Amino acid sequence: MKCHEVDYEIFGDDMQIIEVELDSAETVIAEAGAMNYMEDGIVFETKMGDGSKPVKGVLDSLMHVGKRVLTGESIFMTHFSNAGNGKKRVAFAAPYPGKIIPLDMADLGGELYCQKDSFLCAAFGTSIDIAFQRKLGSGFFGGEGFILQHLSGDGKAFVHIGGTVVKRELNGEVLRVDTGCLAAFTKGIEYDIERAGNLKSMVFGGEGLFLATLRGTGTVYLQSLPFSRLANRVMQASGGLGSSKGEGSVLGGLGDVFGG
Repeated sequence: MKCHEVDYEIFGDDMQIIEVELDSAETVIAEAGAMNYMEDGIVFETKMGDGSKPVKGVLDSLMHVGKRVLTGESIFMTHFSNAGNGKKRVAFAAPYPGKIIPLDMADLGGELYCQKDSFLCAAFGTSIDIAFQRKLGSGFFGGEGFILQHLSGDGKAFVHIGGTVVKRELNGEVLRVDTGCLAAFTKGIEYDIERAGNLKSMVFGGEGLFLATLRGTGTVYLQSLPFSRLANRVMQASGGLGSSKGEGSVLGGLGDVFGG
């Protein structure tokens, strides 16, 4: 299915809002609860799925629901459509400080892999599925988990990335990243988890036991403020018992005891 062609405008700096402009009968899909405001003429409907493919029976519906549960997202998605005449706008808000990144899926080869909480909204026709990491090491020690969202289509998609965004183009190179700071990457990039230095560095370095290793040819999006790191800082500042281990660390907290 060819995606709807939507226009957009992004407002703000650290807590951004995106306004998606829809022509008559155009639709944008979004995660439940992402909508901020909408103009008269926009109607919305909550559906089980992104609508990119027809659902074939109850079993197909249950499989889709199961995938959504695995990502920790709502089992429903909201479809916003322009039921009036002329152009109408609907706005979506970023859930925490960072940047909303507009992506033309056609320019990215039609596919993108991103952390499970990164997707914000997309033109109707975009498929939002899940992808499992092929290697168990990536799953057990990948920090944010081995379940990634897989976006596919040829239209506009919008993802939210925490903090400052760094876009890197790899051409057969290798890049090692803190596992929580990897936000998204295109096909052609191989993602794996490798041990971070020697035992002393792993336990006391505060960088976690493992790093994400990216190699291949494609585009990588990095974030300076993963939500897990932000949540940890808030919990610590409020006197809570927030987890002190790094995004990819099992013993990261042990280093904090000795390193203050």
